Amino acid sequence: MIEIPPLHPQNRHRNGYDFDALCSSLPSLQAYVIKRPDGQASIDFSDAKALKTLNQALLKHHYDVAIWDLPEGFLCPPVPGRADYLHHLYDLISQDTEHSLKQPKVRVMDVGTGASLIYPILGNKLFNWQFLASDIDVHSVKLAKQLAQLNALPIKVVQQKQPTQYFADIIKAQDTIVATLCNPPFHDSEQSAQAGSQRKWRNLKGQQSNTLNFGGRANELWCQGGELAFVRNMALESQHFAEQVIWFTSLVSKKENERPLKSTLRKLGAVQIESVAMAQGQKSSRFIAWTFMEADERRAQLARLLG
Repeated sequence: MIEIPPLHPQNRHRNGYDFDALCSSLPSLQAYVIKRPDGQASIDFSDAKALKTLNQALLKHHYDVAIWDLPEGFLCPPVPGRADYLHHLYDLISQDTEHSLKQPKVRVMDVGTGASLIYPILGNKLFNWQFLASDIDVHSVKLAKQLAQLNALPIKVVQQKQPTQYFADIIKAQDTIVATLCNPPFHDSEQSAQAGSQRKWRNLKGQQSNTLNFGGRANELWCQGGELAFVRNMALESQHFAEQVIWFTSLVSKKENERPLKSTLRKLGAVQIESVAMAQGQKSSRFIAWTFMEADERRAQLARLLG
């Protein structure tokens, strides 16, 4: 077993990868298993095919997902880290209710779901949540829809039409969304994204890591203004959906972006702002969460939805 830094206590990957069990569930993974210098089993995490096959094995063994694939060039997500976000999101929501959140009455939106559809798949398998998933990329939407259909999952995948309109024409007037989540583009330019990928590659050749992911289309990796501008635009739009969404959340990779984002959210009238720390592999991460509903209103909303 490979030891990795602590994940959420409920994370099924907290104790690392059991390659014997994973290969038993997906025999094709065996072709990519190697021995580290210390004798432990691993894979070459710089090999895109090995990384994708590991994801397929993880999804099949731990989540009973029979069909998952990803074309070359699309962002391949690290399953343990994605599951961690969902577990911490569950904890955040559960503070406002005594009802069980492991039920399909909980509806969550994934902004920028990507071709992998990873958050909706994991969220449904972990907690039986229903998902509304969106993406700006036509090809990603098509592939995500296929994954939802092939696995018979209650996930609605829709096209985001405007780059800086994340909720308009997606959240309908009659919708109540318990929470949104997002993995925003990290970089502010194509050059920055390429430099970041090169640094990952150099680092990976010197050491094994189970959180780096390679590939990614332009919209997945960078946008004008980078992560800060992306999440700030999301915050600006979120105030118009303040009565329909209980919690808005987004990953924030750069810690220095927390302060300006919290300042923006306070100016917009968010009544509660949380920064939730996470450990993903060899790096720390976090997501920021905000709501325009007071605690008693959140409790009433959840009671109405879940009761």
